[in-house]
This record gives sequence, structure tokens and C-alpha cells, in this order.
Amino acid sequence: MQNNIKFLVGIILFCVLKFSYAQEVNNREQITQLENQKMLVQNEEKALLKEAVEAINVRLDTNEISQEEASELKSAAAEKHALNIENRLAIIDNRIALLERNETVTQDTGANLDGLVIEIGKNKDSDTYDTGSIYVGPKTKKKPRVYDKRTTSDLVFAIGFNNAIIEGQSLNDSPYKIGGSGFVELGWAWKTRVFENSNAVRFKYGLSVQWNKLDIKDNLYFAEENDVVTLEEYPLNLSKSKFRTTNLVVPLHFEFGPSKKIERDDYFRYSTYKKFKFGIGGYGGVVLQSLQKLKYDENGSKQKDKFKNYNTNNFVYGLSSYVSWGNVGIYAKYDLSTIFKDQAIDQNNISLGLRFDMD
Repeated sequence: MQNNIKFLVGIILFCVLKFSYAQEVNNREQITQLENQKMLVQNEEKALLKEAVEAINVRLDTNEISQEEASELKSAAAEKHALNIENRLAIIDNRIALLERNETVTQDTGANLDGLVIEIGKNKDSDTYDTGSIYVGPKTKKKPRVYDKRTTSDLVFAIGFNNAIIEGQSLNDSPYKIGGSGFVELGWAWKTRVFENSNAVRFKYGLSVQWNKLDIKDNLYFAEENDVVTLEEYPLNLSKSKFRTTNLVVPLHFEFGPSKKIERDDYFRYSTYKKFKFGIGGYGGVVLQSLQKLKYDENGSKQKDKFKNYNTNNFVYGLSSYVSWGNVGIYAKYDLSTIFKDQAIDQNNISLGLRFDMD
């Protein structure tokens, strides 16, 4: 139980630090980056001027224009790019001045950096709310921004405690350890605004992998005979008895809650940053694998057995709900489908934990 709690705390701390790092970039680092961009701006404009001059020379060599016209075009191109450098450097200098007086500034400097960028998370003051929580791509957007983007996507991660509701028994009498039994869910979700002029209701759907683990106590294990699964006492002293199912599911939720409308000249977005969210729905999918692990001592020698693909149900479906503030919330799910096809007593998986919607 202690190891599971440490693991859960570690995951929570990792996610909290991730959000904090994404939202609070050091001003000094930004200023240093902006200073470095000055040289990039000059090199970029000089390269553009070189391309323009080469194009003019091609026209001159093919007698499309005269020598006098070529000289005038080159002078005009040189003046244009010199002014571009002056204006873009002024933008950077102004942003540096703003950073020195304020905590954060998100406006574009006008510097056009080559290569790829990896972005994790978003600043709370950013106007780029149409960008996913994890973005890999060119630093310069080539496509025009969509004016009204009703569908967004994000990474979903959940972790917590797991157990089973057994017919005729309460959780207090459960044969599974509370601390040792847990669940993990990892997936990708899309969220679509239901109404055209309101973001009060969103439809959230996606694809997730769920791992549900049961830590069996009292020296019990799952035994299967004639396709019927029962909990039996193991003939030797078990040091570990765990059972895990791996499911691929499609979660479907209606999400409710307020949001902030961000309006710009060429687009608008709705943001749920630091807003209350409530989701209710369910999930359905397939069971990919079932696995039982047993560890025990036999004649002074440590043994470990693994048994795969018990007579579990091929399909899994259930109800789920979450209550969140911003990106972090409390998450609960309950399998309406029983764990096994044939079992002496019906058992339904139940989970409770934390959910991180990294949008």
C-alpha cells in the first residue's frame, strides 16, 4: 500500500510541476531568447533580400527587364528589407521592455524561426487556445487560423484506487486490498462544443487504454475449472497474488461548466482554464488481456507464475463521471459488465482516483 501511495503522489507531483513549468516561464530566459532572435531576424531578412536579387538577375539575364529597371528593383528590395529589419527589431525591443516591467508577455515578436518546436502545456495568458497540450511541428504556422474551432483535443491521464463490487458483500468485506489494488487510464480525447453560440455543454469522446488491478489478500487466487472462475485458497503461502485486466475503450461524456470567451480580430476561442467542469457518461470497449501473477516459496526457492487470458468477458462497458477544476479532477468509473463470463458470484470493477485532462 505504501508503494502505491508513493507512486500516486509521484505522478501527481509530476503533473503539477508540468503545469507550473508550462505556465510560469522565467522572464530572464525569455529576454535572452529575444536578444538571440535579433540576429535571426537580420539573417532572415538578408536571406530574403538575396533571393529577391537573384530573381531580379534572372529576369535581367532573360532580357525581361533592362539594366536600369533591375537597378531600381534592387534598390527598392534593399530598402524594403532594411525597413523590415528596423521594424521587427523594434517589436523585439518593445517586448523586452514589456517583460522587464511585467510578469509575462505572449505577443509574437515577428521573428520567424526555422525547424521544429515541442510545446507541452499552455500559458494561462496565451491566445493560442486552439493548440493542443502537446504540439510538435514548425514554429511558424503556415495555415491561417480557423476562425471558430468547435472541436479541440487533449491527452487524458487518470490514476487511483481499484476494487470490485461483489454480489452480497460490502467493500469492507472485499477480498482485495484497498491500497494494493489500483487503476491507470491513458488516452486521447476530442471535445466538441454542442451549441453554436455557447460553450456551456461539450461532448467529449476518445480512445483510452485502461489497466485495472486487483491485489488479492488472505492467500486467495483465481482458479478456473470448466470455465467457471472462483476465489480459492492457494495450497502454498503466497507472497503476492495480483490480477489485472487491460481494456481498450471508447469513453463518451457530456461535459458541463462555464468558460471564458477569448476574442481576437481573426478568431475566437472558449477557454476552460481554471474553470469548474462536470462530466457524466460512460465507456465501452474490448478486453485485450487478463493476467494473474502469483509469487510464493516452494522448498526454500522463490517461484513466480503467470496465467494469461482467464475466462473474462470479451467486452467491457460501464458508467463514469468526473468533477474537475481546470485540468485536475476527481474521477470515478464502474463496470456494468462483470469481470468474468462465468463466476460463482458476480463481480463488477469499480475505480476512484484523479483525472488529468491536459488541454
